[in-house]
Amino acid sequence: MFRFLFLLFLIIPIVEIYVLIQVGDVIGALPTIFLVVATAVLGAFLLRLQGFQTLQRAQQSLASGQIPATEMLEGVCLVIAGAMLLTPGFVTDTLGFLLLIPNIRRLVIKHMAKNRRILYTQNRSGAFSQQRYRSDYREGDVIDGEVVDDDDKHHLR
Repeated sequence: MFRFLFLLFLIIPIVEIYVLIQVGDVIGALPTIFLVVATAVLGAFLLRLQGFQTLQRAQQSLASGQIPATEMLEGVCLVIAGAMLLTPGFVTDTLGFLLLIPNIRRLVIKHMAKNRRILYTQNRSGAFSQQRYRSDYREGDVIDGEVVDDDDKHHLR
């Protein structure tokens, strides 16, 4: 986790500043500023469209009796994309625009599930189906268990 935070708060701003300086040297300061603002505006517009589409799919899943787990995770990816698009710089804008592509979002979710960042379970029984994602950062043994509520038998003193 420390490496991730180190990358996020130190390396990315340094790379962004370097790229902004290089682009500014090639096309000039004002066009560079215009591009940064334009990508933020375009990103916000596309994010709004994607967000509404994801919300509609979530509502359709709920209406059909399913848990909108995929839509919720896509919503999280869209929030991350929005944060990247609103951060000034071309590197974060590129990553943000990539997360706006639905197939890329699905690949990111599958990659996270594969690396056990998110566990996916699906239960199909009868007329109802259920999907669930959960985050799991623990390492080590997993003990499967069941909670038994026996408060009715033994009263606490």
